[in-house]
Amino acid sequence: MYRLLVSAIVPRPIAFVSTISPNGVTNLAPFSYFMGVSSSPPCLAISVARKADGTKKDTLLNIESTGEFVVNSSQASFSDQVNAAATGFPYGVSEFTEIGLHSMPSVWVRPPRVEESAIHMECKTEKIVELGGDEPGAVSLVIGRVIGIHVDQSVMTDDTIDYAKLDPLARLGGTEWLRGGEVFRLVRPR
Repeated sequence: MYRLLVSAIVPRPIAFVSTISPNGVTNLAPFSYFMGVSSSPPCLAISVARKADGTKKDTLLNIESTGEFVVNSSQASFSDQVNAAATGFPYGVSEFTEIGLHSMPSVWVRPPRVEESAIHMECKTEKIVELGGDEPGAVSLVIGRVIGIHVDQSVMTDDTIDYAKLDPLARLGGTEWLRGGEVFRLVRPR
């Protein structure tokens, strides 16, 4: 089911999520089950699956403990590091250090932002919905309220995010990723 869903629901944007443990160790992980939920209140959601042994991932442990996280943009210029952050590093090891990205302070939450990312959405946990109970592959749907957004002017054109400048990453199926791509416009009929 997993392979069919991730190959059928494409492209999927990558939420590059930074968190911090109660004792101050940073964590960074990519999630491709990610979406905007609402603009009022401003909320987004990430789906955090359990590890193969059924235990919770570091990201979820940190979000449950602190109630805060940052969704950073994933861009082609650091795609190798985004992919490397998915490595199963032991709890208490900072992916920032291991994969060579830089952290920068957030304004409204404790977890740091990714300096290389052009967009950062600082979030406080609105709700966590458990799906699947004790089934293998059970997930926690984390809904976060966006309390602040930072957008680097280098990816803006006329007060709008310019996707050619942003060069976002997306996941397809298997080992396939997507960057860039043809952008076209369709005007919604009235």
